[in-house]
Amino acid sequence: MNSSSSKNSQSGTLPRHIAIIMDGNGRWAKKRLLPRVAGHQAGVEAVRGTVEACGKRNIEVLTLFAFSSENWRRPASEVGLLMELFVQTLKREVKRLHSNNVRLRVIGERSAFDPKLQAGIASAEEMTKDNTGLTLVIAANYGGRWDIAQAAGRLAARVQAGQLASSDITPELIETELSLYGLPEPDLFIRTGGEQRISNFLLWQLAYTELFFTDVLWPDFKQSQLDEAIASFGRRQRRFGRTGDQVEQGA
Repeated sequence: MNSSSSKNSQSGTLPRHIAIIMDGNGRWAKKRLLPRVAGHQAGVEAVRGTVEACGKRNIEVLTLFAFSSENWRRPASEVGLLMELFVQTLKREVKRLHSNNVRLRVIGERSAFDPKLQAGIASAEEMTKDNTGLTLVIAANYGGRWDIAQAAGRLAARVQAGQLASSDITPELIETELSLYGLPEPDLFIRTGGEQRISNFLLWQLAYTELFFTDVLWPDFKQSQLDEAIASFGRRQRRFGRTGDQVEQGA
């Protein structure tokens, strides 16, 4: 399922694919005089609620930015706690996801993770691979520039091997090598925590995505905020390069 199918089938009222940068865990904890890890633990609860809410609203895909390739720059103690929280959350949540017909997919460079975490990811994906409900995508050690670079590298290798001519490389072909290939492009992007930037998240895939920013910190993100974002999306006219009149006329 490529970007064109996403555009053609979008009704304009309900997004098929929602992508979220879950920002504000640390500030949430600081406001409460708690260690940062407490904010990340509270953020896991917000993830659970958002996954359930998207399932109930028949959203096809939910992509969450859990750990960026730049997050390794954080203090080593915090990175270690985040990795351990990731392992624990996978173990605790995968059966719940599976029982709710959720398919889990993890994107990003996994080789930097501890073997225990890599094995946990592979096991969770295998358990849920045939589920037909919500697809939950977790972006971990992911960066949009990395995504495009690794796609370009694979295509360059095919050119070098004589399997492909450089003139054959098109946006559509590049898309086949990107992490989200096979899923509709995000229709709605949400960032919590008050910042208004996309921070190297899904740079290719967000080209025509509607953006929604909220000051709500991620642990406080509830179904009401999700519904607010979806309602905002439903009021927008998505033109994809056409005029407003063309869209209204179904051209």
